[in-house]
Amino acid sequence: MNIDALKAQVYAANVELAGTGLVMGTFGNLSIVDRAAGVMVIKPSGVPYHELTPGHMVAVSLDTGLALDDRYRPSSDTPTHLELYRAFPCGAVVHTHSEQATTLAQARRPVRCLGTTHADYFRGDVPITRALREDEVTTDYERNTGLVIVETFRQAGVDPSDVQAVLVANHAPFTWGPTAAAAIDNARVLEFLAAIECRILAMGVDVPRPDGFLIDKHYRRKHGPSKYYGQP
Repeated sequence: MNIDALKAQVYAANVELAGTGLVMGTFGNLSIVDRAAGVMVIKPSGVPYHELTPGHMVAVSLDTGLALDDRYRPSSDTPTHLELYRAFPCGAVVHTHSEQATTLAQARRPVRCLGTTHADYFRGDVPITRALREDEVTTDYERNTGLVIVETFRQAGVDPSDVQAVLVANHAPFTWGPTAAAAIDNARVLEFLAAIECRILAMGVDVPRPDGFLIDKHYRRKHGPSKYYGQP
């Protein structure tokens, strides 16, 4: 895919993201990677969604992290996106400050997998990262945000293809997927699940975990070679 075509695709996806209600003001961003070309394209920094055009989108080298032109500055979250692309097998990354997921992120709470609604999309809890240390914030903050996400999945042994979402402690959610549409869908589902989790926490009850075989059954109905949900 040529750069202009990729910019048009990223622009359209950011407009779609804005239409979900998951972002407000200039919060949030979406990027798409072309691994064959070694390029990521992302929303520019600080430009309101209603002012965006395809020409605002910024191409960044996946290798060096440098913008390929200097017309616009890429999103400040660019280093986070780059670290996710370098570590996870995904094609698009979404970052929002959606209300319920951000509430849990700032409370340092995961979105627990407590039933089949969750398991239809994520095979287990959506994890919360550890808080960044002072040195990680003062130097290379956005890159370290990406690294702590990767660390969270590796230390817990969670496959980022099975759980395509995370909450960054004291910050907000990131989601990803093979395509921009999938990454946006994961962001929408995450917000829905976060709202359920917030309501469960507000009930103040001790909620038992469902058996793992139920979670696996619902996840595998929709994902992997044995899936049978939907049309062939």
